[in-house]
Amino acid sequence: MNDERKPSRQPAYIVYQVRDNEEKGEAFWTRIGVAFAHADQKGFNLLLDAIPLDGQIALRLPKGS
Repeated sequence: MNDERKPSRQPAYIVYQVRDNEEKGEAFWTRIGVAFAHADQKGFNLLLDAIPLDGQIALRLPKGS
């Protein structure tokens, strides 16, 4: 069996909520979940611990990727 078709147990991306901090002129980044690639590599499943009501959502590669 070819292991290329098995989904990875490692997340493809880390999901963050990003909010502006006008006081300091920078942004707050809060980790809110992970994203796993579909086996066909045409989409992602998001597993979220929180849903932001403001700010934006950013997907970033995990460290070491």
